[in-house]
Amino acid sequence: MGQHIVITGVSRGLGRSLATALISEGHQISGCARSAEAIAQLSQLYPLPHQFAALDIRDDQAVKAWGQTLVANAGTPDLVLNNAGLVNVPAPLWQVPAAECDAVIAVNLTGTINLIRHLAPPMIARGSGIFVNFSSGWGRSTSPGVAPYCATKWAIEGLTQALAQDLPAGLAAVTLNPGIIHTDMLETCYGEAAAAYTPISTWVKTAMPFILGIRPEDNGKALTVPNG
Repeated sequence: MGQHIVITGVSRGLGRSLATALISEGHQISGCARSAEAIAQLSQLYPLPHQFAALDIRDDQAVKAWGQTLVANAGTPDLVLNNAGLVNVPAPLWQVPAAECDAVIAVNLTGTINLIRHLAPPMIARGSGIFVNFSSGWGRSTSPGVAPYCATKWAIEGLTQALAQDLPAGLAAVTLNPGIIHTDMLETCYGEAAAAYTPISTWVKTAMPFILGIRPEDNGKALTVPNG
């Protein structure tokens, strides 16, 4: 068995494609997503030693319990991919409903923090491990209509740089801009025009080896999937 890799937002999009590709390469996946139905399907497709949980990463106590379970059953993660994310329906900031705005912040930022809070200690105790916090081109630039999403991804960039300074030698935290990929999230922003961008099946062929190539010496870097 290869590395033990944790993936949030594993039920669809980039998370699902990465899980499938990594499993095919012999890696052990612990994944979570909110959809119980999708998690049941994944668990049937990929039984133990892989483990999947229906989990809302906004819930700190639920993340704590899941983290304890996955470490007990599968061991301390080698790699944590904080991939789960939401984007608001494009609109000027003052027109984005409060609940929608809050959800984007809670998933993209608070959820990432929750995973780090509960998985960093066992990784630090072992002395190795890498956090890959998914960012975006909109974490390094901006566009109209997506202010809540931009805010969270800019926050992820700053959070990760500070985390990188906190981590001891042997561990690393990086941000990853996956590029503009044809996903459901992109369709929310671009509509039918999203189909003109890189298919997930093409993206994962480059992204997977790139992610697996991240090393402790990359700590604090803002990375981008090549041609992503």
